Amino acid sequence: MKTDKINWAIIGPGKIAKKFTTSLKEVEGAQLFAVASRSLERAKTFAQETGAKKAFGSYEEMLQDEEIDVVYVATPHVFHYEHTLLCLNAGKAVLCEKPFAMNKKQVEEMISVAREKGVFLMEAMWTPFLPHIEHLVEVLQSGKYGRIKELSADFGFNAPYDENGRLFRKSLGGGSLLDIGIYPVFLALHTLGIPEKIEAKAQLGKTGIDEVCDVTFSYSSGATAELHSNIIKNTPTTAEFELEKATIAIHAKWHNPSTIVITTPEGTEIKSFDVASFGYEYEARHVQEMLRQGKTESDVMTFEKSLELISLLDQIRKEIKLDY
Repeated sequence: MKTDKINWAIIGPGKIAKKFTTSLKEVEGAQLFAVASRSLERAKTFAQETGAKKAFGSYEEMLQDEEIDVVYVATPHVFHYEHTLLCLNAGKAVLCEKPFAMNKKQVEEMISVAREKGVFLMEAMWTPFLPHIEHLVEVLQSGKYGRIKELSADFGFNAPYDENGRLFRKSLGGGSLLDIGIYPVFLALHTLGIPEKIEAKAQLGKTGIDEVCDVTFSYSSGATAELHSNIIKNTPTTAEFELEKATIAIHAKWHNPSTIVITTPEGTEIKSFDVASFGYEYEARHVQEMLRQGKTESDVMTFEKSLELISLLDQIRKEIKLDY
């Protein structure tokens, strides 16, 4: 990997890709080089708005460009597998939006191809790279407040109903679990590990997707995690850890850059974490660091963690009888 500018390309020029490109401006050595869409006009518009140097009306054509170092895949969920494989087979490093794919089998194949090609691949779960989550993990691992007894985390918003929209279309992998429920599930995995028992229930809408999903993880330590997601009403979108000697609360929206409040019998400690952009710069910085080191797998969002995460999502979907 060259040591000067790292050229980024985008597949899927939507809202999240726009935020990502804004954050990329905060990353030293990063250059937004190219964007591809099935519509050349859409790609050109996105390139003009974001400052990308090149626009392509074909993913395959863009991937032939030898100057591209890494591709950010931001298409709808159901296309992550296909588009990631397209990039890996073209020898391009990939940062693929979450969920990594639609099921564990697809994720296993993506990892297998990345290893076979010797090409970097990472799931774009930005949360563990955010400063407040890094601080949270440090505090929890220090043991100063004892073990975790209970975690509660939610993520809900009132999405305008549109049966053809991405969130409500089963054919596009819609529903609350894969889109936003993945965040509370990841937080539990990241801080408590793999649960011993999973219970889940959901409210399935008329398009067949989960509009509401409630999950309970139980652990051999006696800890529990109550996780909630929905796309039909606004919820606090906070996270709270009850420990033996303290309560740690993360303010809304907890999966974004946020504020952590630690409450003990002695008092309250408030720590805020300000970021220059949306917060995607932290994962982008990490990807560049991995590429410069010649790594093909992240030290943080490892293949093992992505496999554990998709396994949990598969098990939850089985519990709520949601098949894609």
